Amino acid sequence: MRLSTFSDYSLRVLMYLGVQNDRLVTIAEIAAVHGISKAHLMKVVHQLGLNGHIETLRGKGGGIRLARPPAAIGVGDVIRQSEGDFALAECFSGNSSCRILGGCGLPSIFNEALSAMFLVLDGYTLADLLRAPYGLLPAAPCVPVRARMEENHD
Repeated sequence: MRLSTFSDYSLRVLMYLGVQNDRLVTIAEIAAVHGISKAHLMKVVHQLGLNGHIETLRGKGGGIRLARPPAAIGVGDVIRQSEGDFALAECFSGNSSCRILGGCGLPSIFNEALSAMFLVLDGYTLADLLRAPYGLLPAAPCVPVRARMEENHD
């Protein structure tokens, strides 16, 4: 099984916010740090907000931050909410055209494997992903060009 880019970005956003100590962060900042599309991140942030994982504050000085402590955000929940489909094979869908479906043991094996995966993921929270927070921050702070220019002229 492979997680979608949407799930990957969801976890990256949550981890980045988790090391920011309730500081408001912008989508542009996260996009720059991770080198990913702002447009795609907007969709991710919107969904994380709908699911109650983050707060979004609009307007001048606005941004995003975690809505709950990292220990209250389950990794399994985030994956369930960000993935659209856990059908590991065609036979999981309601429209399977598989001719051996009635005698095949794969569906029950795949269901068992999927349940085991979520049993493990449900044992972890965002706090567990933040054990080495300094490794999750960019190597150099993101300083706007204008601020760097002002520093050089002082």
